[in-house]
Amino acid sequence: MELTLNRSDYLQVGVTSQKTMKLLPASGRRATQKVVVGDQDGVVTCFGIKKGEVMPVFKTLPGLKIARLELGGALNTPQEKIFVATGSEIRGFTKRGKQFLSFETNLTESIKAMHISGSDLFLCASYIYNHYCDCKDQHYYLSGDKINDVICLPVEKLPCIIPILACQDRVLRVLQGSDMMYEVEVPGPPTVLALHNGNGGESGEDLLFGTSDGKLGIIQITASNPVHKWEMRNEKKRGGILCVDYFDIVGDGVKDLLVGRDDGMVEVYSFDAVNEPVLRFDQPLSESVTSIQGGCVGKDGYDEIVLTTYSGWITGLTTEPVQKESGPGEELKINQEMQNKIASLRSDLEHLQFKVIQEREKYQQSSQSSTAISAVPSFSVNDKFTLNKDDASYSLILEVQTAIDNVMVQSDVPIDLLDVDKNSAVVSFSSADTESNENFLLATYRCQANTTRLELKIRSIEGQYGTLQAYVTPRIQPKTCQVRQYQIKPLSLHQRTHFIDHDRPMNTLTLTGQFSFAEVHSWVVFCLPEVPEKAPAGECVTFYFQNTFLDTQLESTYRKGEGVFKSDNISTISILKDVLSKEATKRKINLNIAYEISEVSVNHTLKLIHPKLEYQLLLAKKVQLIDALKELQVHEGNTDFLIPEYRCILEEADRLQEEYKKQPAHLERLYGMITDLFIDKFKFKGTNVKTKVPLLLEILDSYDQNALITFFDAA
Repeated sequence: MELTLNRSDYLQVGVTSQKTMKLLPASGRRATQKVVVGDQDGVVTCFGIKKGEVMPVFKTLPGLKIARLELGGALNTPQEKIFVATGSEIRGFTKRGKQFLSFETNLTESIKAMHISGSDLFLCASYIYNHYCDCKDQHYYLSGDKINDVICLPVEKLPCIIPILACQDRVLRVLQGSDMMYEVEVPGPPTVLALHNGNGGESGEDLLFGTSDGKLGIIQITASNPVHKWEMRNEKKRGGILCVDYFDIVGDGVKDLLVGRDDGMVEVYSFDAVNEPVLRFDQPLSESVTSIQGGCVGKDGYDEIVLTTYSGWITGLTTEPVQKESGPGEELKINQEMQNKIASLRSDLEHLQFKVIQEREKYQQSSQSSTAISAVPSFSVNDKFTLNKDDASYSLILEVQTAIDNVMVQSDVPIDLLDVDKNSAVVSFSSADTESNENFLLATYRCQANTTRLELKIRSIEGQYGTLQAYVTPRIQPKTCQVRQYQIKPLSLHQRTHFIDHDRPMNTLTLTGQFSFAEVHSWVVFCLPEVPEKAPAGECVTFYFQNTFLDTQLESTYRKGEGVFKSDNISTISILKDVLSKEATKRKINLNIAYEISEVSVNHTLKLIHPKLEYQLLLAKKVQLIDALKELQVHEGNTDFLIPEYRCILEEADRLQEEYKKQPAHLERLYGMITDLFIDKFKFKGTNVKTKVPLLLEILDSYDQNALITFFDAA
């Protein structure tokens, strides 16, 4: 069955955060549902739709930004009480808008996530989880990394309360009381949790998770150990998942999975006979989808998907057809309805145009008066800077509540800008001032009209660290700009993992000295991404990392007065040694540095590089042949005379050129890594081999793995 949904924009509120819109339960069997939404201006808006018009129910006064909005009520009754998290306070409203609760929690930070189950309230700040029952403190837990979402398995189906935290370090933490029962590793940083089928499935233990790199999965949270039921990779390279819901939009009696992503993609998945998800519908919107719900809002009898976007639009994707089938005598009525709607829209548009002209004149007069005060207009920017495991690149996503005019990107470290298919902006490069070490990159993206979201991809070089800055200028008057800064870390291509191969040949760096646990943790935060800003609880901590480009690994264990770092890549140890020495010197701390170098690890790293280098050399060779082969094809009129290998190159010419274009300087990057490996190997022996680098590059140009290994051994 094909699913066709038609878009209808209902209302725009202020900028919205993740999970801040809900549909209230219908008051009667045939009644449409009311929509309640909270925005970053602190306003809670509740409205319904009647005859295609927005009918307000209530609207609160502005206040602190609303981070979450949930519905609650006594168990097994309609959930129609509205709860919002704003700052460190929880407020409760009836469906008519009367405030009945103002609960100031004992959290010192703003609330980031909230879940409500009967009289139980589960709240999370960045690292702290609190459980309240009837507004009385029950349980507390300090997480090892940032908490993105919280949920509780249904208490109606299970004998005890089991909350689950979705944490930034790719882990779900399953709690009981104030203690952690166990951890579950998931394939990406989990951003959203939901009960499968809305009720946890038959057992009540099935939990759906969505990650910031766009993956979905279901895990059964049993009392002793987790059971992974299914996992869906992000094959189409779509955005991260911000919101999910279960609703039977297809109308086959089985609830479908509704998904909203941060690149504006809305998806509907049905479940097949073996409960695997099958994509039934997708539609891109121009900005990230912050909340999604299934229900009936616009018209009786027509189900729809209601969603909110970052800039505050509440939009419906409805099953109501655009062209209604009309019987005899009904055509006139439909035409009259349409004409009335068009006349109403024209009237609204004229009123808005008149208001804009009035405000513009008012602004011109006030700006030219002698008592004029200069005011910079404020605007909200939603940004995300994340490392992609698949291609070892960073994604920088910038989203503005109004149209973007241009974005200027500046970096004081060498980085490559990669092509992004979704990006329609025109980029221009300025010559870099490399001598002053301030501008290695200066690029300007000029956006098309109505672009509110821009995605950039960059690739950094490990060992080169500094700051990337984005200057965002929207299309508003007077002109204003916001600057966002992102740290390029010394080991920027490393990603947190929870398991490594301990059988690999390892190089070890040991630091000892008069430094505290907090100091050594701050150095690790400076060097590596995805490390929590706060020092973890306990006297000693171990983190594992994997290099997303080479698949080498790093183990870092440290405590007060000692840090031990182990890696199968000697260059990783060399970078850590240089950077940590520099950081300790800045703080006037004497470090005792000891290292154990494994000769075997160098050949091991070369073997990891080999398939990547061989593939890139072959790709470069094929791309160089394309023009000559095309000329021969034109000259001869066909390709029958060519050997199969050359015919294959011509057939795949577009794909090969596209792939080569998407990976600028890929070969040079691999050459640079091999050169660094060569220099670092002998640096630890106290030998400077920089004069032999030209000879190494000659060997790489006529690459043979055995010849390269022989050169490394003989040098």
